[in-house]
Amino acid sequence: MPADHLEIETKFDVPPSYAVPELAGVDGVASVDAPVEHRLEAQYFDTPDLRLARARITLRRRTGGPDDGWHVKLPASGDARRELHQPLGRAVRRPPKAVVAPVAGVLRGAVPVPVVQLRTRRVVTVLRGPDGRPLAEVADDAVSATRLSGPDGAAEVRTWREVEVELLEGNRDLLEVVGEQLVAAGAERTARASKLARALGLEPGQSRPPEAARGKKGGKRRTAAGPSAGEAVLAALRQEVAALELADVGLRTGAEDGLRRMRIACRHLRGLLAAFRPVLDRAATEPLRDELRRLAGRLSGCRDDEVAYAGLRAAVAGLPVELVLGPVVARLQSGEVAAQERGRTQAAAVVAERAHLDLLEALHALLADPPLTGRAARPADAVLAEVLRREARRVRRSASAAEGLTGAERTEALHALRRAARRARYTAEVVTPVVGEPARDVARAAKRTQRLLGALQDLVVVGERCRQLAVSAHAAGEPGFTYGLLLGRAEARAQDAERAFAERWPALARRLGG
Repeated sequence: MPADHLEIETKFDVPPSYAVPELAGVDGVASVDAPVEHRLEAQYFDTPDLRLARARITLRRRTGGPDDGWHVKLPASGDARRELHQPLGRAVRRPPKAVVAPVAGVLRGAVPVPVVQLRTRRVVTVLRGPDGRPLAEVADDAVSATRLSGPDGAAEVRTWREVEVELLEGNRDLLEVVGEQLVAAGAERTARASKLARALGLEPGQSRPPEAARGKKGGKRRTAAGPSAGEAVLAALRQEVAALELADVGLRTGAEDGLRRMRIACRHLRGLLAAFRPVLDRAATEPLRDELRRLAGRLSGCRDDEVAYAGLRAAVAGLPVELVLGPVVARLQSGEVAAQERGRTQAAAVVAERAHLDLLEALHALLADPPLTGRAARPADAVLAEVLRREARRVRRSASAAEGLTGAERTEALHALRRAARRARYTAEVVTPVVGEPARDVARAAKRTQRLLGALQDLVVVGERCRQLAVSAHAAGEPGFTYGLLLGRAEARAQDAERAFAERWPALARRLGG
């Protein structure tokens, strides 16, 4: 596994004549090291169609400076990026397998080649606190970038100057304070994520080069009244496919939330492909939904284990010690460790399958050549408003189907209602920019419904796992009292959760249009 580092920095565009201001004495900064100059050379790799750049990922080989080596930079959150680092080794013309392994799902079998050559004169200044700790690093970069093959096949050269402020051991407040000083001296904040993006001519927030963004695919053109339904739907699906790709990277690199993000991304895509059937031909989307269902199902047991063991640990911690009979805590700990290992093994097996890469490829193919229906050319507001109404009706029908049922049948029906609410919520959140306040109302009501029933489903999972642990404990000759107590409490809390939902459902149904 490559070395893993969370990079938190802000970037500033500056003119050639810019002078970095004196930063000693800035709130929290006690001293500033003497500037140190580095000459850096970096070669950036990507596919000819820039799959990594479109996913806001950079892959480079850099020499010079204290961190030379292979770097893969991944989006994290806000101004943070996750950086994976490996030593240079002997590979020069092609990234080693270990370097590209984390982004194999984004590459989908394509081989990255050099796309940009960067030469940077970097002047680094370290800001230190009163105790001498390095708080942040200010890098003043003069950059010359050569795009090795531009839109017309010729090399393009761009030069610029920028300043980066990266946190070391300081806090985020320091980033803001230092940034204010830089701006006061004439710097301009930029949302551009990387030097690669600038070398490729990508504006901040743009995921594709201008020549790629002008492709003919993607539905009818925008009208004066707003986007077409096809345009709006494809924009939403692009975001969800990007989220699925980043979840894939998380699973491959052992990110703590990788499994959760993968399941969420699968559910989002499955739900939206179903909701948008008026716009996309279901003959093309149903096979994708089946594959997404299969993928989520392969990972669902791992997630259920996480929920169950977290709930049981919390329940045991709340019991008086005299009610915890036998090695309950040890059994929970060993079971949780074993479940985590199974989850990692299962996740690694899933993303290594050819079927998984085929699914990602098929999703990109759908975006490149979308199977649009006749309604895709209509204004988005009318079509998506009807989509939203249909999803809300689906939730209400699921609630009606659960009425009068008892026992396991009711539990299953409420679980189906939760799934319907989840899909309605995803759809409402996506169409809110077009539909407006009605979509926000549906999103809030569906989210509340999902959470109420989610609490119930979590308790069902806890109860099932508790029964399994009790059987294992009995077979080992251990006392079963505590497991019975935990099971009884879980069932009582599940009944409370079901009553809470029943009390609140009429109001939620009204907000859903019932």
